[in-house]
Amino acid sequence: MSQDLVLAFIPLFVAVDVIGIMPIFVGITQHLKKVQKQRIIVQSLLTALCVSLGFIFLGKAVFKMLGITISDFMIAGGSILFCIAVLDILTSQKQRRVPGEDLGAVPIGTPLIAGPAVLTTSLMLIDQYGIRVTVLAIVFNLVIVGVAFYFSDILLRLLGHSGARALSKIMALLLGAIAVMMVRKGILQIIGVAF
Repeated sequence: MSQDLVLAFIPLFVAVDVIGIMPIFVGITQHLKKVQKQRIIVQSLLTALCVSLGFIFLGKAVFKMLGITISDFMIAGGSILFCIAVLDILTSQKQRRVPGEDLGAVPIGTPLIAGPAVLTTSLMLIDQYGIRVTVLAIVFNLVIVGVAFYFSDILLRLLGHSGARALSKIMALLLGAIAVMMVRKGILQIIGVAF
């Protein structure tokens, strides 16, 4: 169980990319008061949790209705993750948005925290480690995001903007490797079923 939790936690941690989204959070909340910032953190974490859990519990039902197999989704999801990783590596920074009342829900809760990478990865992890482990891995990752956001000003001062950018690029490279692994596993599953 504990080993499975670690193995499920790592790809989700890479997919969330807390170091990459932290400068965005700081940038769009820097003019807000501490109380407003804390409200946005709670709102963003609740949104990310609801979106992730909704996708986990309804995703497979939708697949069954559409006739999509997990292997199909692994290949499609891995391809999308790979594109996201390449874009993250090649672009100088992630897209920013002007603050609004729904800031915690959109864009921070989704798509920054619970974006395509997290949703795709979590659905893949269900088949490997089960729903319980996947949900725990998501919750632990969200706790880390919450702590990082709460102390984001201090962490960014320690890392510096270049350090945060460099770490984000490394995370994107790892995400690309995980994406290739997902595509490979999906293809092997399809070949295994065909023969």
